[in-house]
Amino acid sequence: MSTNVFDNLKYNRLAIRNHQYYKKAKPFPNIKFQNFIEKNLAYKLFKNFPNYDDDCWIDHKKYGRNKNTNYKKAQHDERFLPDIFRNFLRSLNSKQFILFLETLTGINGLIPDPYFIGGGLHIAKEKGYLNTHVDFNWHHKLQLHRRINVLIYLTPNFKKKNGGQLELRNSNNKKIIQEYEPTFNSCLIFNTDSKSFHGHPNPVKGNIFRRVINAYYYTANRPKNEIYNPTFTKYGKVIKNKIDPKKFKITYSPFAQKLLNDYKKLK
Repeated sequence: MSTNVFDNLKYNRLAIRNHQYYKKAKPFPNIKFQNFIEKNLAYKLFKNFPNYDDDCWIDHKKYGRNKNTNYKKAQHDERFLPDIFRNFLRSLNSKQFILFLETLTGINGLIPDPYFIGGGLHIAKEKGYLNTHVDFNWHHKLQLHRRINVLIYLTPNFKKKNGGQLELRNSNNKKIIQEYEPTFNSCLIFNTDSKSFHGHPNPVKGNIFRRVINAYYYTANRPKNEIYNPTFTKYGKVIKNKIDPKKFKITYSPFAQKLLNDYKKLK
């Protein structure tokens, strides 16, 4: 019988032991775990991580010309990823991992994203950066609120001198409150809402690549004061306007509709 890496009772203990720490962390609930998955698995993922110049990455038209993120690539479509990543991503969507996250964060009813929209595998090379921002807040395809981010770093020997630190900032995006090195086999988990500014504006330095697996989690409801109209990634303040129900519909998102339309056209 095959086992899920997250069947290990280690994760149950981690979640229970760190729940209060997570809730009280500043500037918003967050935590970093070192040596998160079994070492041999972490190295296998590293060795099978696609190269920066492979053709599996999403081809962005603005590549090399985007002021808010540059020299950084991503792929959320599992069809373009090695089998080891397809299997690991499914583990991140498993019952045991969801229960781990619910226990740690205190957010009940978390739902994983089988599409891994905006997530999956990310890689940045020298000079690569991502300016601080707040995330898209609504999954049009699933009709769910985005609540939790999970980032697992997969570059051995990534040092402080290599930059690329993940910054967590205060609610007006002016002050760094917490800063995390993307150390190998570490996992960063944090809440996401309209004020959870984060990013790695400090570019990657040296002949090294910043490799990370991103997975996001959702709920059907969220506190009323956290509900804003759907937004894409925002690099500035999010304005709370009057709620417009039509903006939450699947038909409001061409991308969400394209997923199904493209599937129907497969040959």
